[in-house]
Amino acid sequence: MSKRYETVFILTPVLSDDQAKEAAKKFKKSITDLGGKIVNEEHWGLKKLAYPIQKKTTGFYQLFEFSGEGEEIVSNLEVAYKRDERVLRFLTVALDKHAIAYADKRKGKVSEAKSKKKESAA
Repeated sequence: MSKRYETVFILTPVLSDDQAKEAAKKFKKSITDLGGKIVNEEHWGLKKLAYPIQKKTTGFYQLFEFSGEGEEIVSNLEVAYKRDERVLRFLTVALDKHAIAYADKRKGKVSEAKSKKKESAA
């Protein structure tokens, strides 16, 4: 049975914006190679950290929401995070039905906000 997961990771601020997006693309490919299906992804950009990590006070945040079967996909993804020195922190959680409903609702709000932003810019 397929489960939905959400993973957020923080990349080192030493990277350029393009390098951060490239690293995110690498992890996205890892998820799909492991048999997962990306449901939603959000690049939150450079944000201030709540507390310093490895003497860094900012980091690039990336969120992936994906579905996959078995616990192997999560464990293999977390091994990839641990091996990559660009990743400062990561967290992967399994979503229950309430979290999935909230994520779907939130995703709708995010897409509405993006379309309003585009309308106001035009």
